[in-house]
Amino acid sequence: MNITKKQAGLMAALAAAGLVGTAAVLWGGHAAAPAAEVAETHDEDSRAVTLSAEQQKAAGIVSVAAGPASLQSTSDFSGEIRFNDDRTAHVVPRLAGVAEAVPANLGQQVRAGQVLAVIASTALSEQRSELLTAQRRQEAARATYEREQRLWQQKISAEQDYLAAQTALREADIAVDNARQKLAAIGAAGSSGPLNRFEIRAPFDGTLVEKHLSRGEAVREDASIFTLSDLGTVWAEFAVAPKDLAVVRVGQKVVVSSSAFDEKVEGKVSYVGSLLGEQTRTARARVTLANPQGAWRPGLFVTVSVLGGEQAVAVSVPAEAVQTIANEAVVFRATAAGFDAVPVKTGRSDARRVEIVQGLAAGDRVAAANAFVLKAELGKAGASHDH
Repeated sequence: MNITKKQAGLMAALAAAGLVGTAAVLWGGHAAAPAAEVAETHDEDSRAVTLSAEQQKAAGIVSVAAGPASLQSTSDFSGEIRFNDDRTAHVVPRLAGVAEAVPANLGQQVRAGQVLAVIASTALSEQRSELLTAQRRQEAARATYEREQRLWQQKISAEQDYLAAQTALREADIAVDNARQKLAAIGAAGSSGPLNRFEIRAPFDGTLVEKHLSRGEAVREDASIFTLSDLGTVWAEFAVAPKDLAVVRVGQKVVVSSSAFDEKVEGKVSYVGSLLGEQTRTARARVTLANPQGAWRPGLFVTVSVLGGEQAVAVSVPAEAVQTIANEAVVFRATAAGFDAVPVKTGRSDARRVEIVQGLAAGDRVAAANAFVLKAELGKAGASHDH
């Protein structure tokens, strides 16, 4: 259970003064009550703590009624934030060459089509030359075809010459289309500038999370020079043991949290692996999370809470009402004089409430907020009895 600074101050004051009445002076501004009124009656059998209504208010102790509730079971798994592989690209040049300019920087937000680097490639120069040659031949073949067509229509030239010119034009068209498709396959097109200039562009909007290229550096056609990822969505991946596969299903709601900060985000299980890992003997599962502010950074360890179905219980109390004393679960039941520490048997629970199977009836009022203060007072009284 996490203790706030205010609660820690409360406990420290109680420990220093030894009386809850002192807490009233510190927080409520009330004068200390007479010793007989503030003194707690600590009977080892009853485990009672005597507090007036004014002292309870000063110490911030709030009592609520135990009663029925609908609990939603959860199963927690340890996970890690990773890149969304569907929105992550390892950019390769597809042509060997030398980097002439690298305007993109690590961590930069880029837009689709933005120039990341410019390289000089002799292979690209040869392919563009091939396209230019094919286009010139196409122009010549078209002129010959048009001339032979006119001569044939005027019955000056033989049909055989016309058909030969037609075939030559079709072959020239094919050669041009082939050269263009070669350039399109590598993301290059005909250029009015230097034939060897190749611009590497971003395939989609994203963040440059890796960069392995500097100006003047020679690169291979298959070298990964940039890693681009759209961090607007990320994956929360976690391992699922065989015994938990019935609990984790595609489409199930989850809550993802991290100990690094207080923010939580809801999502749904988007994938559960069909195979178990050979080494881990677990299945991989993932949740796709929206990440508009970039808070969920890849590499962050998280807890994935898979939400189950809702279950009705007859008697329940807030989770903070249940305390542990001598390895025994207890709640502090309200009485006319204060509170009694009552041993209970707990059942199902979720992040908000705990089922009480035995020891408490519906309608009984118990200390909820700041119940730990009563536990501290009870422990202090027990220590004084030992002396």
